[in-house]
Amino acid sequence: MEHFIVSARKYRPTTFKGVVGQQAITNTLSNAIENNHLAQALLFTGPRGVGKTSCARILAKTINQENNENPDEDFAFNIFELDAASNNSVDDIRNLIDQVRIPPQVGKYKVYIIDEVHMLSQAAFNAFLKTLEEPPKHAIFILATTEKHKIIPTILSRCQIFDFKRITVTDAKHHLMEVAKNEGIIADEDALHIIAQKADGAMRDALSIFDRVVSYSGKNLTRQAVTQNLNVLDYETYFRTTDLILQNNIPQLLIEFNEILSQGFDGQHFISGLASHFRDLLVCKNQITVTLLEVGEQTKTKYLKQSQEAPHHFLVRAIELANDCDLKYKTSRNQRLLIELCLMQLASVTSENGEKKNEKSYIIPANYFKEKGIHPFKVTKPVKEKNTTDAISRPVDQAIPLSKENKIIPSGEPISKDTLILDKTKETKIQTDIANAISTEELSIAQSRKNRTSGLSINSIKKKKEHQENKVEKIVDPANLPTTSFTESEMQTAWAEYGKLQDKKGERIIGSMFAMNTPTLDGNMIKLELPNESMKIDLLNNKAELFQFLNKKLDNYTISLDIIVNEEASKKYAFTPQDKYEKLRDKNPLIDKLRSSFDLDI
Repeated sequence: MEHFIVSARKYRPTTFKGVVGQQAITNTLSNAIENNHLAQALLFTGPRGVGKTSCARILAKTINQENNENPDEDFAFNIFELDAASNNSVDDIRNLIDQVRIPPQVGKYKVYIIDEVHMLSQAAFNAFLKTLEEPPKHAIFILATTEKHKIIPTILSRCQIFDFKRITVTDAKHHLMEVAKNEGIIADEDALHIIAQKADGAMRDALSIFDRVVSYSGKNLTRQAVTQNLNVLDYETYFRTTDLILQNNIPQLLIEFNEILSQGFDGQHFISGLASHFRDLLVCKNQITVTLLEVGEQTKTKYLKQSQEAPHHFLVRAIELANDCDLKYKTSRNQRLLIELCLMQLASVTSENGEKKNEKSYIIPANYFKEKGIHPFKVTKPVKEKNTTDAISRPVDQAIPLSKENKIIPSGEPISKDTLILDKTKETKIQTDIANAISTEELSIAQSRKNRTSGLSINSIKKKKEHQENKVEKIVDPANLPTTSFTESEMQTAWAEYGKLQDKKGERIIGSMFAMNTPTLDGNMIKLELPNESMKIDLLNNKAELFQFLNKKLDNYTISLDIIVNEEASKKYAFTPQDKYEKLRDKNPLIDKLRSSFDLDI
């Protein structure tokens, strides 16, 4: 078995040209070496796996190769790498300072690469300050870290800082294609694109994932093999889900989501990926933004096709719903139901039966009227005429100009001093007559609209007076009313029914009075005896309603009522079961013993 070297080590760049995705930094370092403008303290900062240590080694090798006869010399004795994670004490920094004083035996420079420099202690940083600020001419320090904010400002001010960026998906994919070609592996472009996405901007992670997938699938690297091995949701899943949403097929959509969960995928990973899918579809809507789509050519064709089927308003609403679901996922108690509800809402956006299908402010479309031959026209407010012939159009509280014949002068006619009556007494009398002719409601409206033109006229006031004079009250002949005979029991039944009706309405006193006092009947006269005058007053106050009920109930309108107050009559009480029990116990105390012996209820 041959020794296997992982791709991250095997394809580590040896020149600045081989560094992926950091062209600005490599060009700067190359120019600094050529122009002899290289600082003695450099700080390489950025995320993991983007080439910080590789650039430090290339730089150390390049500056020593200048004017050297052997280009293959790696100058390993001139490069010192220190891991600050395990050598972070003051003693380690002091040993390093002692080594710095010794000049190199071969080459021109000694390069000290301190990796994870942010792990140094505060004391170690302070011990390193003087040497870092004024090192020997043959010493160059290269500090590398992923967390620049943890380095003290005094160290940062002594270094020339280079910020390494994340490697884009496109650059990582192209580098993986070169590696696959050198290894003799047939790889789909989409498969390498998924690996580059999974690496999240780190080239070392991308090469590690590449080795793992090649070990699984062999020399033929397909998209299905990559998605299965990495356990990621591929584009086809989101394409199928979007098709079901556009078809409003909610049952099949829920089954599809259940299959995704059964494969072990996280619900939040699915919904966030679906939101990104909707974003990519929206990007494909415009030719200007298609360049923002970071996928392979085959997948880009699918995106363009599905983007034509998805309306613009649907994609905007879908992104909003999916993103809202993603935000609520962590705090939800029923996370599966949350995503299923989101999917049902997505499928209802374009549904014909959806309640929010038409978000426009009108119901009838604008072209409906054109098809019917109806042309639009502009509606304007009616212009009020300045000159009106009705005298009442002026506010009531203003003076009305009158002629010598006591006639009201129209507002449109000129008024002279000769025709104007200055007698305020007559003017006030006419205004009073007009005001009396107007009803209270009309007068209040006129008062609230002093600055508006009134709609009343002299003719309308006269007609109203005539109508009130000619109005005749309608008198009903008592001979035409029904006089059906009834018995005393029927009357007493109606009497009790009216008492119950008052009790239901909340009139407890009236209801109890009708329940305790039973009247008698003498012909068509109801005779009732009450114990006090207050009860009589209460009954008389309710007499109109009582007679209306009895007349209708007994079908007789000749009923009369005779109330007699007899204060000496025996008082009547409405006893409760407890009151009755106490009365019996007063007469016979043994009844209490009987109740307790047999555990009886009152």
